[in-house]
Amino acid sequence: MTNPKQRISVERLTKIEEADLQDLCNATEAAIHDGNGFGWLKPPRRSVLEAYWKGVILVPERDLYVGWLDGRIVGSIQLLRPSRHNEAQAHMARLTTFFIAPSARGLGLAREMLNRAEETAREEGFRQLELDVRETQMAAIQVYERHGYIRWGERDAYAIVDDKPVKGYFYSKALDPKKNKKKDA
Repeated sequence: MTNPKQRISVERLTKIEEADLQDLCNATEAAIHDGNGFGWLKPPRRSVLEAYWKGVILVPERDLYVGWLDGRIVGSIQLLRPSRHNEAQAHMARLTTFFIAPSARGLGLAREMLNRAEETAREEGFRQLELDVRETQMAAIQVYERHGYIRWGERDAYAIVDDKPVKGYFYSKALDPKKNKKKDA
């Protein structure tokens, strides 16, 4: 349960102020150390992280949503649209770089961030969301499955962690575009 003194919110970032960039990098590093680094196994140099997050904002096919706790960014999720040259899969978007810093877990931010990304996907007419995750990321898997994502496949050696293969799981969720349609005033 959220402490009433803790304020949480979710916002789409379209620009990154320096303080926000540092919060985002700090949260990313904490998540990587905890084993949830969306591909990174150890934190890269700070300049690499900063360049990564600045670059995300520049890509028109990506929306970056961040979770805030008491005025600091503590997590992210990205909604990734397909290339406009991919008509066959234009109905489907992907979720990526979804994490919450360990110190901010259990407050409902993951649910809120996922809801916000799904809402945007529905409003834009996407019919399906896809994502993939390492089998070791149990908290993320629980969040996805509680939100109605269906595991449709898995791959051995999806990732190599500590010189050992780690299985990956692939999830999908059908979206009902009518569910979040804004009502005309």
